[in-house]
Amino acid sequence: MTGHPMTLAELLAHGDAALDGGLASELESRGHDLTGTLWSARLLAEDPEAIRDVHTAYFLAGASVGISASYQASRAGFERHGLGADEADRMLALSVSLVREARAVAAGRGSHHPMLVAASVGPYGATLHDGSEYRGRYGVSHGLLVDFHRERLEVLVHARPDFLAIETIPDLDEARAVVEALKGFAAAAWMSFSCADDATTCAGQPIEDAAALVADAGLAAIGINCTKPEHVLGLVGRIRAAQPGLPVVVYPNAGRVWDGEASVWLGDGTDLLPRTAVRSWFDAGASLVGGCCGLGPDAVADIVAVATSA
Repeated sequence: MTGHPMTLAELLAHGDAALDGGLASELESRGHDLTGTLWSARLLAEDPEAIRDVHTAYFLAGASVGISASYQASRAGFERHGLGADEADRMLALSVSLVREARAVAAGRGSHHPMLVAASVGPYGATLHDGSEYRGRYGVSHGLLVDFHRERLEVLVHARPDFLAIETIPDLDEARAVVEALKGFAAAAWMSFSCADDATTCAGQPIEDAAALVADAGLAAIGINCTKPEHVLGLVGRIRAAQPGLPVVVYPNAGRVWDGEASVWLGDGTDLLPRTAVRSWFDAGASLVGGCCGLGPDAVADIVAVATSA
């Protein structure tokens, strides 16, 4: 492995490290047009170097994890845009390769901290492009969700990431489907949830129930992501109280609200997470802290500064 070799379990045990930040929002800030249902996955076909450059920027900022551009990518989504199944699968695998390439570039520029490659496994709702990943309860069958996730998992695991980042899961219904889909795959994984407040998932279930599901499934960690920063401390506290042995990762968004119809973030947010808040999350038991939508390389560098000042 380029960069200091470390497994996900070792990184979680070490603690006080940074994840990367938002991919799509950083691409947009660099002038890339992400309109359309594929969102950032569109650039896998049109401009993969742009995605690699963003991953590189996060590693250079000190991120110990780079998460691939497969969040909203699926065979069905690519097929709707004229790609065959084989080409769609190639795009999924490419998303992982781009993070690996970025790690090599960062190492060549002097970054020798741990740099792990995570394959993003986004929720079913993300492929609908209507904001339903922040609501859940899609009204589809358990079997459909299992099949949807298993199809992508097969491709992503074959691409050999260091682990799977199952993220922005809005409810326990989908979480159970993902756990079932994971059976038979020998891959480390965390599962992170989008949350409505400091106690519940976006679908309204207690975060303690989500933590119990993740622990029972034997996953490496539970996460909170694309959630307002002010909710993080309460969520971490509840998880640690309910499952004290389960590692926690957090990567909130910039504090805005997603408008699924208009495909824009609304409201006031922040470009940097408050250092006192980041420190409080680490102190409460979070092993890894990063950023999601609206938080870029500067925010990650700021998290690294907090993590290394302990």
